[in-house]
Amino acid sequence: MRGPDEQTKDMFSYLSPEERVRQDHPLRAIRRMTDDVLRVLSPRFTKMYSDIGRPSIPPEQLLRALLLQGLYTIRSERLLMEEIDYSLLFRWFIGLSMDEPIWSPTTFSKNRDRLLKADVASAFFDAVVDQAREAGLMSDEHFTVDGTVLEAWASLKSFQRKEAGPTPPPDDPGNPTVNFHGETRKNDTHASTTDPDAQLYRKGQGKEAKLAYLGHVLLDNRHGLVANVCATAATGTGEWEAALLMLAEAPHATTVAGDKLFDVGRFVAPTRQMGITPHVAQKDAGSRIDGRTTRHPGYAISQRKRKLIEQVFGWMKTIGGLRKLRHRGGLQPGPAAHTAGEARMSAVSHQRGGLRAATERCTWR
Repeated sequence: MRGPDEQTKDMFSYLSPEERVRQDHPLRAIRRMTDDVLRVLSPRFTKMYSDIGRPSIPPEQLLRALLLQGLYTIRSERLLMEEIDYSLLFRWFIGLSMDEPIWSPTTFSKNRDRLLKADVASAFFDAVVDQAREAGLMSDEHFTVDGTVLEAWASLKSFQRKEAGPTPPPDDPGNPTVNFHGETRKNDTHASTTDPDAQLYRKGQGKEAKLAYLGHVLLDNRHGLVANVCATAATGTGEWEAALLMLAEAPHATTVAGDKLFDVGRFVAPTRQMGITPHVAQKDAGSRIDGRTTRHPGYAISQRKRKLIEQVFGWMKTIGGLRKLRHRGGLQPGPAAHTAGEARMSAVSHQRGGLRAATERCTWR
C-alpha cells in the first residue's frame, strides 16, 4: 500500500537534541575533548569580557562553531549560520536548543576577530597538544618540517603597480579586462589591490605563479601529530625561517626531517647550532649532509616518517578548505591573524577528525 504524502507544517517534539544524536557518533568524542579544553580556558574568557553591557556570543559556542566549519568544509560564516539554523546535530554540538535564534554572520565574524586578537585560538591549540602529550601520543625529540602554498583570496588582475597613475574607468566594473602580457611584475613594484599582504609566488620552476601565503607545519614523528603550525608571507626563504622558529619552540628536539628543499646551508647550519641533527633528504649535487648523518638507522626512519606530513596538507586542502583562503590579509604589525587563524583552525579540525593536534606559536614578523 502506498503511503500518503502528507506534509506536516507544525510539529511538537518531546526529545532533546542530546537524545537525538546517537551514542556512537564521532562528534560525541570530539565534544568531550573540546569541553575539557574550554573548561581550562574559562578563566581566560572571563578576563576578556566586561561585566556590563549586552551578552556576546559565548566564546565556547563560537569555538565549537569554528570547529564545525573546518570539519564539514563550510566555505563561509554566512553559510555556517544557515547550516547551524536547520541542523539539529550542529545545534547539539554547539550547545544551542532547538528554539534558540542563530546569530547574524556579521556578529559572528566580529566576535571571531575578538578571539583571534586575544590569542585565544593559540591557547586552545596549546591545550589540544597538551591532551595528546598526556595521552603519550607525542614525542618531544623527533620532528619533521615542511610548508605548502595557501592561495590568497585575490586574483592576478588585482596585482597592479604600487605607484600607478590615474586609470580610465574599467569596461566592466565587476570583471574588467586587464592585459598584463609582456609586463614584468614583481612583489617589490606591484601589490594586490584586494589583498596587499599577499605575495606573487610559485612553488618551483615551470609552476604557475599565484598570489599566496605559506603555511608551515612541525610534525611529531611518533604518531604523525602536528606539534606546531604557522602562516607567513610567501617568500623564497619563508619555509626555512618558519621551520627554525618552530624548532626554537621545541627545546628537546634532537632530529628534524625534511625534503630536499631544506638541504641548504641556511637551514642545516642553524639546526646544528641548536643541537638538532638535520635528517633532510639529500640533493643530487651540493648536499649539505654526508655519510656521517645518513649512515645511522635513525636517518632512514626519519625519511620514512616525514612523508606523514603530506597527509596533513592533503586534509587541510581537500577537507579543511585551505586550498584557497577564506579571508584576506592580516594585522600589521604582528601575526597574520586571519591567515594564521585559518591554518590553526583547519589543523585542529584535522586533530579532531583524524587524531591530529596543532598549536600556533610561530608568528608572521
